[in-house]
Amino acid sequence: SRALPGRTHGLTAARAHGIVQACLTRHILVLADRAHQGAGSTVRTPYKNHQQQPEHYQQFNRDHARLRAPGERAFAQLKSWHILRRARCSTNRITRITTAIHTLLTCRNSG
Repeated sequence: SRALPGRTHGLTAARAHGIVQACLTRHILVLADRAHQGAGSTVRTPYKNHQQQPEHYQQFNRDHARLRAPGERAFAQLKSWHILRRARCSTNRITRITTAIHTLLTCRNSG
């Protein structure tokens, strides 16, 4: 997919690339943060925190956060890779670089 400016909101990018519509069409469940409320019926966001939130809302929010945590950690790790901060090349090349870095880190951490 074509690159968008870094300031582009995630929901705007997902709509521009047809991801939201594809998930709706295929009935794919997506777990997203609160910033994506209103994205569609298959996009699940946490309930807003109110003073007296029912227990089942609190449990839903805990489960939602637990399921999203591995992805959030992966994105945090990607953001720490200094090589990606100044990269000015095609998205295909960035994908190959990211895959190579991940492979090297995985080999280093498993040995």
